[in-house]
Amino acid sequence: MKRKAGWASQLYIWLVLFVMYLPMIVVVIYSFNSSRYSNWEGFSWTWYERLFSDRDIMQTLKNSLVLAFFSCSLAILLGTMGAVGMARSRFRTQGLLENVSLMPMMLPEIILGMAYMALFSLSNIPFSMLTLIIAHTTFCIPYVYVNVQSRLVGLDPAYVEAARDLGATQSRAFYDITLPLIAPAVLNGALLAFAMSMDDVVISFFVAGTRSQTLPIQVYSMLKSGVTPEINALCTLMLLAVFMAIALFSLFRALIKQRRRRQEEGR
Repeated sequence: MKRKAGWASQLYIWLVLFVMYLPMIVVVIYSFNSSRYSNWEGFSWTWYERLFSDRDIMQTLKNSLVLAFFSCSLAILLGTMGAVGMARSRFRTQGLLENVSLMPMMLPEIILGMAYMALFSLSNIPFSMLTLIIAHTTFCIPYVYVNVQSRLVGLDPAYVEAARDLGATQSRAFYDITLPLIAPAVLNGALLAFAMSMDDVVISFFVAGTRSQTLPIQVYSMLKSGVTPEINALCTLMLLAVFMAIALFSLFRALIKQRRRRQEEGR
């Protein structure tokens, strides 16, 4: 028998949600304010029009999307391959190697940024989109690796063994059995990696070139002169994009669960 949550527990949950989402709601509301200041003067689309006409913001947004796409794609490839390879291997220093591979997640960003800057400077690699992609891919890989590894730990090896007994090659068993089962974990890690790449300021500040500035750096520079309504409009659009991504991810997981249920019923 399930116990119903008391009114105190429900009140606490709603209070926490209110504190978490209140700043976001305020940003969304004031992005439609016709006034440039905090006092409300009426509804207006002015700041959205100015946002889309701002070439600097649009260019840095394009740079951030390109950077997140390439770094996330490489992180998916390398992180998934690393997790699958480690799951199939057994050697003495395996635990140590796994801990070392997670260090980019635990180290302070300023240390990573300075390390990347020193490495690229000593290697005579000019700061550009290439250095940004290399740096972002490095700290995005652990997010994919951790999610895929945790999924592989709970994966029954009997599925792959049964496929191999039926004549499937190792690669065929991976694409037909393992990959569909770990797909939600790969997607979850990809979303985290994409979000971390889009959000990064410190590492990007150290390795970005003059022509490869990212959106977070641009916003940080604009905030030095105070919060402007264009930033409120930009934050609103990014929040909308995040909610849409979460909705698509939930739909994808629901479709996968429905497909598995049908397969089990067919058996």
